[in-house]
Amino acid sequence: MTSIIGPTLRREAECEAILRSLPQWFGIEDSVISYARDSGVMPTFAVDGAQGLVGFITLMEHFPASWEVHCIAVSASVRGTGIGTRLLAHAEKWLAQRGARFLQIKTIAAKKTDPHYDQTREYYIRRGYSPVEVFPTIWHPSNPALQLIKALT
Repeated sequence: MTSIIGPTLRREAECEAILRSLPQWFGIEDSVISYARDSGVMPTFAVDGAQGLVGFITLMEHFPASWEVHCIAVSASVRGTGIGTRLLAHAEKWLAQRGARFLQIKTIAAKKTDPHYDQTREYYIRRGYSPVEVFPTIWHPSNPALQLIKALT
């Protein structure tokens, strides 16, 4: 049986291990370290199973009504089993209960051909997120960012 825990999570090493299991998405060392560290200080929910954490989502508040998925990752060994969807739905509900109206996500834009990020964009669109804007240099010119948003209320 797995349960969702959080929003206060102090299990950075387990979050880092999840990120490292996904080098296709999290291949920049500084980002892996940063995302793992942030999971201990930002609101973070995780799925906790018999063997420890198998997925997590970290949220960033821009304004009380507008939040962002800072990082979401599910261990490679259990991807495709609904854990990410459970985490995303839990975060959306938690935010809506606190009066948040919008949740945004940034991911690699389609201008960069990558089958893993094609899958990522499709995942969010199927869950009701709408593309809003492409930022060509917000991260790096080789990694254009696509902003997607969903109304929570």
